[in-house]
Amino acid sequence: MPLMTEEALQQLAVVDAERRARAADPAFASRVLKIKRYQQRRFELCYADLLASARYQPAARFFLQELYGPTDFVERDRQFARVLPKIAAMMPAEVMATVGDLARLHAISERLDSEMARALAGDEVDPASYVRAWQRVGQDGLRRAQIELVLSIGAALDRFTRRAWILAALRFMRGPAHAAGLAALQAFLESGMGSFRSMRGATEFLSIVRERETALMNALFDTELEAGFSNAKLTEKLSSPLQKLPETA
Repeated sequence: MPLMTEEALQQLAVVDAERRARAADPAFASRVLKIKRYQQRRFELCYADLLASARYQPAARFFLQELYGPTDFVERDRQFARVLPKIAAMMPAEVMATVGDLARLHAISERLDSEMARALAGDEVDPASYVRAWQRVGQDGLRRAQIELVLSIGAALDRFTRRAWILAALRFMRGPAHAAGLAALQAFLESGMGSFRSMRGATEFLSIVRERETALMNALFDTELEAGFSNAKLTEKLSSPLQKLPETA
């Protein structure tokens, strides 16, 4: 099996381990879900302008639902793991590199969400508790890698929309994919390609995502959790409306 395929399957195994840990502890699973919902709401606030844009709305919605959402993609991951060894030899290296990025992003996101849930002081998520959990978890390197992987996947999807043979192959796969029980994976691929194709160039979109995600990450790490810390002080720290955290999950 190619090394890249083995690495992707290892990342999916990390995701599966996180799922098993949550299944064994319903209270923990509930906190993870609250973290995910909070982060999805944060994305909606930070990218309200892109979500309202005729040009950028499809790509922003794809990011919101597929990369930042609370959905547990267990069936898609099973399909992904089942088909990956079979398609690896058929796909160009750049496509398989993107597959690897997606698997790694998935594993990092699930790991960080679990660590955030463990770091929560209670069961509720608000700006103060979110910042405290964020700073207890730390993981600056993984946070930065998470942003870079999101951008790498977005840039790849943008490139692929200009490859006519990839678009044709995706359309051709619809029937066989459903027949083989790969409908969820097919839907993910079509959704991603379609949302980026309709944008007609993703450079500005990805630049905005990089700027806002990096600014928010830095602000969350830099906020001082001194005695008397309050949401008002956090709001002042996150002065831009594009860095606003939601009040609750």
